[in-house]
Amino acid sequence: MKQEHEKDFDKWNQLKKIIEEKDKNIFYKERDIFYVQLGKNIGYEQNGKNTDFARPVIILKKFNNDIFLCIPLTTKPKNNQFHFRFIFNNKENGAILSQIRLLDAKRLVNKKGVISNPDFKGLKRKISKLLKLTDFS
Repeated sequence: MKQEHEKDFDKWNQLKKIIEEKDKNIFYKERDIFYVQLGKNIGYEQNGKNTDFARPVIILKKFNNDIFLCIPLTTKPKNNQFHFRFIFNNKENGAILSQIRLLDAKRLVNKKGVISNPDFKGLKRKISKLLKLTDFS
């Protein structure tokens, strides 16, 4: 008999096959907040939720029309170096900086909105500090 978590992996694998076949016709840009199909992942990696395994993310960097760097969001933000708190649609949200990911545009579901320019700049500063991108020693 399969355990419950195994069923989720099986369901995600079936959905992943469908996602792989879909066309990329969604326009997106940096600062956009989109629902993306993150899937059922391993251990402490962020999962998508509900039947489509989707979760909101901020598009941090668009490399081309096919791939982008994003940060998953949470409605339960923490106040530490691995989270960035901001207000979106009059609600407190958090970007989970430690869960930064490269994704294919096929995972995009629908646009939720756009993070404010000042918050996006603050987010990029906090990520740079966390990753120490300017320290190449």
